[in-house]
Order: sequence, then C-alpha cells, then structure tokens
Amino acid sequence: MIKARVAVIAALLCCVSGQSCMSVSPSEKKVLPAAHSSAADKLAGTRWRLVEIQSMDDAIGTTRPSDRDLYTLDLNVDGRAALRLNCNRGVGRWAAKPIANGAEGSFSIGPLAMTRALCPPPSLDERIARDMDYVRSFLLKDGRLYLSLMADGGIYAWEPRVDGN
Repeated sequence: MIKARVAVIAALLCCVSGQSCMSVSPSEKKVLPAAHSSAADKLAGTRWRLVEIQSMDDAIGTTRPSDRDLYTLDLNVDGRAALRLNCNRGVGRWAAKPIANGAEGSFSIGPLAMTRALCPPPSLDERIARDMDYVRSFLLKDGRLYLSLMADGGIYAWEPRVDGN
C-alpha cells in the first residue's frame, strides 16, 4: 500500500516538473493486466486530446475546451493513464473489456491522483477529474475515442494526439 502511494506521488511530481510521467521499460511493455485483451491492441499506448463533452441534457449542450492541448489523456500499455487537465496533472489505472469487434466495450479509469492547482478560468479540470470515475464504456469510431459516462451522464470525445505534448 505504501509502495503504491509512493509510486503515485513520484509520478505526480514527475508530471508537475514537466518530465515524462509514464516511462515504461521494455520489460513492462510485455505484461498487460488481464482486463486488457484485444482492447489493449487498439487502446494501449494511445494518446488523445479532448474535442468536446457532449451532454445528454439539451439545456447543457456540448462543451468544447478553448485549447484542446490543455486536456489530454495517455493510455499507457501498462494499464496506467496520465491526464493533463489544464494546469493540473492526474494519474490512475485504466482497463477495457471489448465486445464484438473490439472497437467498443466496457471501460474504467481511476481513481485518479491529481495535483490541485487553481487553473485560470474557464477550466474544465475539476469537471473532467470528477467525471472520470463515472466512465463505463468506450467506442472507437472514425478515428476518435468516445468515453461514455454511466446513466447517460454524457460522452467525452477525444481525437488522436500526435504532437510532442
């Protein structure tokens, strides 16, 4: 338990310092958690940036970040997730269990360990961090990753990130 907490704290400090948060040694890349099967083939090692948050409530509508590069999600091959949430960083575990063709299925992320800096408004950091606990499924469609929240709580649409961020 203490070893896990130390690892999370070290990862967060690494993220805050701007270093590579989730470096994976070659030996770690060979071992995937049991929850990762063919979904790992499609999701593991991918990097995303937030396009929009689609609400199921018409009164709320769709929310788009002013800068997509401020909200990123890295799904590492070892089952760890690293998020940039504006001026904050978060780390946690992710798991996917595909159905049918492997392009959709159940998905979980978290719990997240996060920095808690006060980001300049408008910021989606707290909303995204809160919502990640409620992600229940994924869909890969037209090159995008859609993460759906439980009980029709909304959908997070992510596009591939190919830059150095």
